[in-house]
Amino acid sequence: MTSDIKEKSEEQLEKRILLLSFLTGVGFVIVELIYSIYSHSQSTLMDALYDASELIFIISTLFLTPLFHMPVSEKHPYGFFQLESFIILIKNIMLISVTLSVLTSVAETMFSGGNQVDKGQVSLFQFCLGAVSFLILMIMKLMSRKVYSPTVNAEILGWKLDVAYSLGMSIAFFIAKELKYTPLAFISPYFDQIVAIAIMIFMIPESIKMLIETFRELFLFSPEQETVDKIKEVSGSILQDYAFNPVFYDIARTGRKLWVSIYFQVPEKLIRVHEIHEASRELNARLAQEFPNISCELVLDDSWN
Repeated sequence: MTSDIKEKSEEQLEKRILLLSFLTGVGFVIVELIYSIYSHSQSTLMDALYDASELIFIISTLFLTPLFHMPVSEKHPYGFFQLESFIILIKNIMLISVTLSVLTSVAETMFSGGNQVDKGQVSLFQFCLGAVSFLILMIMKLMSRKVYSPTVNAEILGWKLDVAYSLGMSIAFFIAKELKYTPLAFISPYFDQIVAIAIMIFMIPESIKMLIETFRELFLFSPEQETVDKIKEVSGSILQDYAFNPVFYDIARTGRKLWVSIYFQVPEKLIRVHEIHEASRELNARLAQEFPNISCELVLDDSWN
């Protein structure tokens, strides 16, 4: 009963964090779109389109969050955790598509002679966005202390990037304002496009990295080597106490959940069932300290030589 109450509490907290991110994100997109139209700034438009694609991800996650907290069943032995991986996959495909689409528009503007923007105004606008983003980021980090969720972690990362983008653009445009007094004044009409391209170069590798990770999760490949090594390190010492010899680790991640099956042998044919149960309980307790959402089982296997 206590675990059910805790699970429900975490679900509600997760939804509140995502709702905060969604509502503030809507405000950001509206302000950025209006300003990008007013100022003709393509770098601001790029930021607005990135934030808009984030909103689609958040709203879908808000509706599906209850499924991520449902217990496993015979019909759904892995729960609904793979839905989370699928949503993140769609999100990153959208981000890459939007980025490449805007890149075409930016390139056309550059080849047609660029466009002038009020760099001092853009610098101030981006500084204000960065300051507000930092405030929201701090609130979300405080709220997320009592919940483990890859979705929430992805949102916090998104707000960190927003802070970096906005403050970085603010500094860049402030510097660019002074270019007219230097021999580099000729790049002034292209500076907005240069910043937009720099944002894309910064964004695409991260999206591709997350895309590859979610593909691995959906096809049940083993997670990153660091995670595998840590699981082997923690479980190895416990299994040694029971004289269990691990011969194969089956490790997969689906969304926020890690699934571990450890196939083992014993030096003697006779083994007590309660020893397996005790070792399994100890393993899950120790591994849960390192990975908040993990399920570990021990499998006796005589087929390995």
